[in-house]
Order: sequence, then structure tokens, then C-alpha cells
Amino acid sequence: MVFQLASLTDAHWHMSGEVILMTLLGGVGTLFGPLVGAGVVVSLQTQLAQSPLGNWVSVILGAIFVICVLSFRSGIVGEIQKIVKKNFR
Repeated sequence: MVFQLASLTDAHWHMSGEVILMTLLGGVGTLFGPLVGAGVVVSLQTQLAQSPLGNWVSVILGAIFVICVLSFRSGIVGEIQKIVKKNFR
């Protein structure tokens, strides 16, 4: 912090994994997908950390991620775009 330098030891793989999780969950190839994914992941982390399941946050997020990837191939925003295109044709 004092030298305004972040070394590789400060950047753990968990942080880059969260960024990928947020992007895939929201939707790759969309502008708002990563923003929506970040909002969903951060709000889930906050809500789960305050619940009695606080120790299981990573496991629950992983399960939600797997379910969403299997259900929504193009992410949340991508699926919303598909529904909108389908209904307004």
C-alpha cells in the first residue's frame, strides 16, 4: 500500500477465478453480462456470509455456478436477450 505496488504474491488465484465466475455467470460477449454477474456473485457472498451457512459460501457458490452454466449456456444477460428477441419478433 505504501509503495503502491502489488506483487504476484498479493494476487491470489482466487481473485482471478472470481472474475471468470462473474463473467461466465453474467454472460460472455455482452457489455452488461460481467456487471450483472459481479452483482449476483457479490450479493450472494454477502447474503451467505451473514447466514448460518457462512462457512459453506464457496461450496454453495460453486454449486450455483455449475447449475447456472448447465442451465444458461449464454449467461444471465444472454438468456434475457434470447427471451426478448423471441417475444418481440
